[in-house]
Amino acid sequence: MQRKNNLLKSTFYKKKRRAMAMIMALVVIVTMATIMALSLSLSTATSDKTVNIYLKEQAILLSQSAAEYALLRIAQDGPCSHTNDLNFTPDLNNNSLSSDDIYDINISIQYVYTDLSTCSSGYFEITNEDQNGSILLDITVSTNEGNEPIRYFRRSIQKL
Repeated sequence: MQRKNNLLKSTFYKKKRRAMAMIMALVVIVTMATIMALSLSLSTATSDKTVNIYLKEQAILLSQSAAEYALLRIAQDGPCSHTNDLNFTPDLNNNSLSSDDIYDINISIQYVYTDLSTCSSGYFEITNEDQNGSILLDITVSTNEGNEPIRYFRRSIQKL
């Protein structure tokens, strides 16, 4: 019996246990490093997506504002009194327009009339009287900010 007790208390088993603890520690460190790298990559991807979602939502809202701006200009100037393309510059900096605006907003206008003499250009003729005096707005909002370029297109028909 004595030999067995001496055998269990030998330094060979102590060294073996230390080596196993070292291997387990390395496995834990590698696992934690992998998890940390994955969480870092996911957080950067999430922040990039957040920026792109913000820019897209702002482009959608600016297209609605551009449609209202086109209707305002038509109401002020009268139909067919200006060119069929408008550029809309939003006031994003609290009443101080700057030359470094990030959005490029273009409005294309086509008039819908039953009478050909109403407009000299930029219209098309229809035969239905209910649609007389309408406009077709094509609004394009684009930006190159963010990680990928954003281009939002909106088409609407408005009654004058």
